[in-house]
Amino acid sequence: RRASYTKQLVSWMRGHEGAVSSVSVHGSGRYAISTSADTAQLWDLDTFQRKRKLNVRQSVGIQRVFFLPLSNTILSCFNDDSIFAWESDTLFCKYQLPVPDEGPRIHYKAFAVTRDGKILAAGGRSNLLHLWCLDTRQLLRVVQMPPKVRTVRQLEFLPDSFDGGASQTLGVLSQDGVMRFINIQTCKLLFNIGSHDDAITAATVSPNGRHIVTIMDNGSLNIYSVQCLTQDYNKPPPSLVKVVSGGECSALTMKVKSEAVQRPAKTSGRRVNTKVLRPPAVPMTEDKENELPDGLNKKRLVTLLKAFGEYPAKYSSLTDKGLHSAYLSIQERYPIKSHKLQRGLQRVLSALAHWAAIFGETDYLPLVAFPFVKLFQNNPLLCFEVVATTIVNWCQHWFEYFPNPPLNILSMAENVLAHHDKELLQHLIDCGVTSQLYVWPLLETLFSEVLTRDEWLKLFDNVFSNHPAFLLVSVVSYVTCCRAPLLLCSHKEDFEYFFHHRNNLDVSAAIKETYRLMESTPADIHPRNMLDDFQPLTRGQYPVFNKYPTYIVEYQSQERERIRQQEVDYLRERQAVQELRAEVVQRQAEDEAWYTQQELLQQAEEKRRDILQQEESKLAEQRTRLTAMKRELKVKELQLMDAARRRFLKHQQDQRLTELHRLDEQIQRKVCFHFSHRPVFNME
Repeated sequence: RRASYTKQLVSWMRGHEGAVSSVSVHGSGRYAISTSADTAQLWDLDTFQRKRKLNVRQSVGIQRVFFLPLSNTILSCFNDDSIFAWESDTLFCKYQLPVPDEGPRIHYKAFAVTRDGKILAAGGRSNLLHLWCLDTRQLLRVVQMPPKVRTVRQLEFLPDSFDGGASQTLGVLSQDGVMRFINIQTCKLLFNIGSHDDAITAATVSPNGRHIVTIMDNGSLNIYSVQCLTQDYNKPPPSLVKVVSGGECSALTMKVKSEAVQRPAKTSGRRVNTKVLRPPAVPMTEDKENELPDGLNKKRLVTLLKAFGEYPAKYSSLTDKGLHSAYLSIQERYPIKSHKLQRGLQRVLSALAHWAAIFGETDYLPLVAFPFVKLFQNNPLLCFEVVATTIVNWCQHWFEYFPNPPLNILSMAENVLAHHDKELLQHLIDCGVTSQLYVWPLLETLFSEVLTRDEWLKLFDNVFSNHPAFLLVSVVSYVTCCRAPLLLCSHKEDFEYFFHHRNNLDVSAAIKETYRLMESTPADIHPRNMLDDFQPLTRGQYPVFNKYPTYIVEYQSQERERIRQQEVDYLRERQAVQELRAEVVQRQAEDEAWYTQQELLQQAEEKRRDILQQEESKLAEQRTRLTAMKRELKVKELQLMDAARRRFLKHQQDQRLTELHRLDEQIQRKVCFHFSHRPVFNME
């Protein structure tokens, strides 16, 4: 669950193991039911805690569980088409709707209930619709849709201002994407929306029945005016009605035909009476205005008129003006935990301020309206009119001394107190406590700060049932019933605390004391002779409320408008300064970022230069070492060449020596041979 304004997660309610298929909220907004295939769980939306849990066998399965309007009854439908009604507080089974014995199973998938909670429409995987009467718990009739309808996806009742909650028009969304609206009494096809090419996925109807919102298959959102639709489709095709007797339910089966009238299908040996319903001779909008539900007498007409006739139109003229400028930021002055109550209070106060300018300047008006907003939080129209009626009758002469408290009203209460309890009044005077401290806090909050909800309801049951002076006398009664603790108080702060907090008081005794004071107060000081009798709000338009010093209100309004304009100018200038400051800060940040980037680039460049210098140094060293190695290799090469040359020369020398030795030997041999063969000559 998320807050609608802040979009923040308020609570995460865990408990379902499977996917949640539907959620139903009680009319009071306090409870909700979430449904999945195997379980349904009841939640308290104030604490976001689970209160109850409904488990079923896996073979059965839950189809849907939801609240009935205007009651504490919960309806649950299971996959076997069985429907049970439960008490929401105890989950006690109140009753079960009988499963029809005759005809094929519908396999309920879609449900709709009228606003009065008396008629239940159910449909599913069939072109048949079941209409149940929840009062008698019987099947009223079976409606057969055209053959094109094979599955019912969604059902929605179309409310009307004069139907008293017993809606007669039912919208049926089928698998072909067309939503057909029929009259459940006459079974006339009134109009339809959507088509095969422009199919509807889901639809909902506004609470007043004036608009229909649909989600289309292509993802678009369409909003239809019901008045225009009824004018465009004021010539619906005829419908064929067939009455089927027999069976336990004796149901009336109506067949809705969208094309030409055809002959009814044959049943098993049973004759069927058919009746062709002709289109109405006058436009449907006129029909709707002239025809009224059965049993609508004058008393009921007046009740409906108050609830749905003129009042909504004149109230909407106030709400259409939007939120009043005086209450745009009311959450800052009066923070309320519930966003729903906060929005309701804001709307009611804005409507009151649009009604009369004084209510946009009255500081204590939220204190007066809040109890009624909390009590009628689901009916803003009723809440507004109750608050307006209370102001007109029970707040008489409150605004004559605006912006000061109503000194004349406070003097009336003080005179009554002086007559019935002089000792208590003298004690209050001795302690420096005036009627603005012990009367006005009770009046401006309508006792909401000093009484509990049940005590407040009990008191105002009597206040609204008596003369408007009863409220003022109730203040005196409250003070006199609390005389014992008040006589013990001596400091002004104690009195202020006492009249702004709850005290140990028997409200029933205080109410009895109020009636006694109403009877025993002398006529010359009795508030009844100074206040007008009860006057209801005028019909047609709300009464003009001008019982206040208009020049002060206009001056305050002008001053507030001037201050508001100055605030707007100041905010505009501050916004411009902030934008300029933000621009300067952004430029400074950009400059700093640029300088930082330049420094980083320079540091990176220097680092790369160092790296290049180191690489060049390494390369020079490598070149030096390489040159030395080349030199060494050259020297070694020369040495090797020299050694090889010397070895070669020595080898040649050795060969020459060897050759010389060989030649010497040959010479020697030849010499020896020559001497050995030469003749010897003697010298004798």
